[in-house]
Amino acid sequence: MSHTVLVVEDEPNIVLSLQFILRKAGFTVRVAGDGDQALRAIDDYVPDLVILDIMLPKQDGFAVCEAIRGNPACRDIRIIMLSAKSREADKERAMALGADEFVTKPFSTRALDKMVKEIVAPRKTVLQTKQT
Repeated sequence: MSHTVLVVEDEPNIVLSLQFILRKAGFTVRVAGDGDQALRAIDDYVPDLVILDIMLPKQDGFAVCEAIRGNPACRDIRIIMLSAKSREADKERAMALGADEFVTKPFSTRALDKMVKEIVAPRKTVLQTKQT
């Protein structure tokens, strides 16, 4: 069973990099280029994980994170927030809104790959236990 990751990022080079490492790791990858598009994509299909940039057109990542956490149908989605800002206040805000992890750009693709696998693994185990 392939897990689905929604990448919400407006920078094409970062999208390409994330798609490459996630697909190589066996994930199904969907992409949204702005906050509104992200929420529509989640309404269409609830992913296992959202990798969410903070600085986005239309709605920023904070607003998207808050909307995801406010939707009961999305309670199992894991969220990794990305930011070019390394301010502690941004990290604290992201975590307070319900992000599971916070990654500062530029990021190590190897470290992000490991983080994604670790963050999705607990959910995979829970789903397998429920199905048994």
